[in-house]
Amino acid sequence: MVKVNGTELDIAGKTLTEYLATTNYDMKRIAVERNGDIVPKAQYGETVLQDGDSMEIVSFVGGG
Repeated sequence: MVKVNGTELDIAGKTLTEYLATTNYDMKRIAVERNGDIVPKAQYGETVLQDGDSMEIVSFVGGG
């Protein structure tokens, strides 16, 4: 199980790109933290989610 924003999900073994493809996140406007470290966008496709990982995904919102 992988914890994403506080919710346990059965996504271990998937890449970060594979998981994000199943969500509604705007890939250009998010940042992903995995186990306390920011994951560079260039590494999303090679980052394999492991059982016990903890991720926080934040979306950037524009405005004024």
